[in-house]
Amino acid sequence: MNVQFKKGVLEICVLALVARRDRYGYELAVKISEKFEVAVGSVYPLLNRLTQEEYFSTYLQESPEGPPRKYYSLTPKGRLHMMDLKDEWKQFAEAVNALLAEGEQD
Repeated sequence: MNVQFKKGVLEICVLALVARRDRYGYELAVKISEKFEVAVGSVYPLLNRLTQEEYFSTYLQESPEGPPRKYYSLTPKGRLHMMDLKDEWKQFAEAVNALLAEGEQD
């Protein structure tokens, strides 16, 4: 998949996955990589930015497999941001699909 495509959708994917339940960084990277390849290193800067923008809160939880894990939880502000991005994504996808269909008619 095109790198620019991935960069554009990574934020909404992370928000959507955390909206369902709290998750830790590596878990998010693995889950997203089930659909399209993403480097673990690209997820953490995004998580830090979204936390600084108060879309996530964080907490530590003990792990049976090593050190405690930092979990990310969607805040009410984050949920609103996710909904806005989902609306924008739907409008964008519809517009792109319409243009692709128009291009196929020629």
